Amino acid sequence: MKIINEKEFENEIKEGVVLVDFFATWCAPCRMMGAILEEVDKELGGKGKIVKVDVDQNEKLAKQFAVMSIPTLVLFKDGQMVSRNVGVMQKQECLKLFE
Repeated sequence: MKIINEKEFENEIKEGVVLVDFFATWCAPCRMMGAILEEVDKELGGKGKIVKVDVDQNEKLAKQFAVMSIPTLVLFKDGQMVSRNVGVMQKQECLKLFE
């Protein structure tokens, strides 16, 4: 999984199915979610991709998507936001997002 910044964001989400994980390095639930997303990423098999955005280093993006709690997972399809989840999700729930 790639950690992206504000400059890369638009380019990363513009095509296909992309799950964006808004996180912080100091956040314990974010670390838990990160481990789950690593597993999901291995199982995707080209159905989509996962990228991460550090909210402490990309405050503008966090504000743009009204990220108040982390982890926040935002799903994009061809550049359009289609869903949003706050908090830790189970692996199977995450995989369903890509179906």
